Amino acid sequence: MFENTSVKAIIYDPNSGTTQLTREIRRIERDILRMGALVEQSFRLSHQALFARDLKAAEELPHIDKQIDHFYKQIESDCASIMTMQAPVAQDLRCLSAFMQLVRDLERIGDYAKDLAEIAVKIFPYPPHPSLPEIAMMSHHAQAMLATSLVALADLDAAGGRSIKQLDDAVDSAYEHLYQTLAYQRDVPGVIEPILLLVLVIRHLERMADHATNIGQRVAYIVTGQRH
Repeated sequence: MFENTSVKAIIYDPNSGTTQLTREIRRIERDILRMGALVEQSFRLSHQALFARDLKAAEELPHIDKQIDHFYKQIESDCASIMTMQAPVAQDLRCLSAFMQLVRDLERIGDYAKDLAEIAVKIFPYPPHPSLPEIAMMSHHAQAMLATSLVALADLDAAGGRSIKQLDDAVDSAYEHLYQTLAYQRDVPGVIEPILLLVLVIRHLERMADHATNIGQRVAYIVTGQRH
């Protein structure tokens, strides 16, 4: 979705020409969006593995996760190199610092997606739990939050970035309701492993939504210089 998107120039005078630093930061911006596209793909595949019981989707996650980790290490290294070697001004430093934190959030979402795929394999032998449709809606909502955060990054939309916090409230509410449903379920037939696995699923989804919220807040910081 974002692989060909070019982030708007935000910290440069358009009349000053394109400097080496400008080009390098723009390249990092493009790499972050490519990484974000991979994270979105991994989230979709983990959803497919869990809720469509598609174990082939689960098998794709480790390969994608390696690509995500490669982007994470490369972007972090590139940002650190610019900060130490090119003496960027305050606005550049703010941008690069936010980028380093932002890719950590993306990397963690990718890790959780891989974990969800592993849970999908473990839970596959058990009958579908009645709460699965509600958990699937929670997953859809968290995926929408990630997509919104990446659009905010691509457009450098501070308001869009901040709006994700409100979306996160719905995920938190779903988590609380589902936790109560799963943790206090009575007369569970057979083993309790599938219940424990679903508790892990909703916890992972809640954390993924939190990281998407962080990305939105970091976008707002890049644009405004203010932390919220």
